[in-house]
Amino acid sequence: MVAAQGIATANLDEPLGIDPDCGSRATMNLTCLQEDLARGLSVVGRAVATRTTLPILSNILIEAADGRVQLSATNLEIGIRAWFESDVETPGAITVPARLLSDFVHSLPTPQVSVSLDEKTRTLNIRSDRYRADIKGIDAVDFPILPTVADGTVFMLEAATLKEMIAQVTIAAATDDARPILTGVLTTVDPDAGRITMAAADGFRLSLREAQFNEPLDGSVSVVIPARALLELGRVIGDDGDPVQVCLTAGRNQILFRMRHVDIVSQLLDGAFPDVAKIVPTGHGTRAVINTKALHGAVRIASFFARDSANIVRLNFVPGSDAAPGQVTVSAQSAEVGGNQSEIEASVEGMPVEIAFNAKYLMDILGVLKSDQVVYDVSTPSSPGVIRPVDDSEFTHVIMPMHIAR
Repeated sequence: MVAAQGIATANLDEPLGIDPDCGSRATMNLTCLQEDLARGLSVVGRAVATRTTLPILSNILIEAADGRVQLSATNLEIGIRAWFESDVETPGAITVPARLLSDFVHSLPTPQVSVSLDEKTRTLNIRSDRYRADIKGIDAVDFPILPTVADGTVFMLEAATLKEMIAQVTIAAATDDARPILTGVLTTVDPDAGRITMAAADGFRLSLREAQFNEPLDGSVSVVIPARALLELGRVIGDDGDPVQVCLTAGRNQILFRMRHVDIVSQLLDGAFPDVAKIVPTGHGTRAVINTKALHGAVRIASFFARDSANIVRLNFVPGSDAAPGQVTVSAQSAEVGGNQSEIEASVEGMPVEIAFNAKYLMDILGVLKSDQVVYDVSTPSSPGVIRPVDDSEFTHVIMPMHIAR
């Protein structure tokens, strides 16, 4: 659905609208379950800045009001909010060191925690049975405000499908900033075609995943979302079946994902993403249908020997005949430690060919496939390999080969 009135929906809880200045005026006093507080700290802790010149970015913002506690953290690129029900006697807000608070709360053996704030010393007092801690904080007014979407585009995505798409696509996103745009995932929504597509490419591999999109939407969407933000989203998507609400700012420079008790806010990446359609090969000289688990296991074993040989794993495709079935041989060789070879029975059509790939890239893709069998299309030793689930045309993965001396 498209909306221009923020991100509120009838079936999703709203984050607290606490005035940050209240941390300097009120004495916060609340009681909550240790399990709820520990879970919330684990969720938002993923956004805490690890290297920063701003001490407050190493803190978690704690806000309490209206029977709920809200926790927030940000590194100025990604922000996460989480909230849960609590017995709030007096509202208030404060920021405290994330790691210290999390370590202490997770170590508590008792089910209930009492939290209060000494406003004069900006000290958070935590009590749980015979355990107590006093943690020095920084005023909540100094904490960066996490944005909300006041105007923009809003639509819903089915949680299980989104989680699977994230797992299958983010493996191909770049992890270094040499080309920042490649650290993101190109996400396009075409309401006319009824499709949503996610794509990532790091120069060595490409993941392309499509899914149905049946939401009414005024116009198409094309944005590049940081892969890290999607990874955090994938970690917190629950199994309760609730859809994920996606909100784009009017300027298309920020995106917000809302779940029942968690918000994830991220900056969007600016730049030209590669034309993924031109990367996917349209033909093949050899096609193999292989048991996914058997191939994954063989590549994993070969990777032990490949560690000392530039992580190179060789796949030799041998077509079948009337006398014998087809076969794929997975091998790795190192002059220092030796080598290994595994043979997998497979349906192989076309020409025999041997091609080398990075072992990690193969394990990454085989690890996120749920299909019992995988289709592997190759042409020449210097051409990309294409991997697809045998029963799913919505997912395509392309891997560039590695050069091997003959």
